[in-house]
Amino acid sequence: MVDEEIEKIMKKKLADMTSHKEQEILELNDASFDNGIASDVPVIVDFWATWCGPCQFMLPIFTRMAKKYKGIKFARVNVDEAQGISQRYQVYAIPTFLVFKGGKLVDKAVGAVGEPGLHMLAQKYSQ
Repeated sequence: MVDEEIEKIMKKKLADMTSHKEQEILELNDASFDNGIASDVPVIVDFWATWCGPCQFMLPIFTRMAKKYKGIKFARVNVDEAQGISQRYQVYAIPTFLVFKGGKLVDKAVGAVGEPGLHMLAQKYSQ
């Protein structure tokens, strides 16, 4: 016999879980970058490359953080396809994670910082 209150809670939880659209990770390039970071909410940008092992290691972690932190935008820049942006922000090692607020660079993490490193960045800027 299932308790009615538990049944209500389970239905509400299921509705909440299925109603939320998964947050999209924006793919930015030289043409779309400035518009992508011009946001009232913080934007964490992952600078990466297809040939970079540590970048591939960080992708599922970055994706999990994007699902967890709804008050932050998450974006990626392929450094091979957007060299101008990489040079502008002096990204010399990848992966590099830059945090923008109102279009301005406010923070940075370099390397495969793992889930704790990304969590720390996201938590610092989540609203």
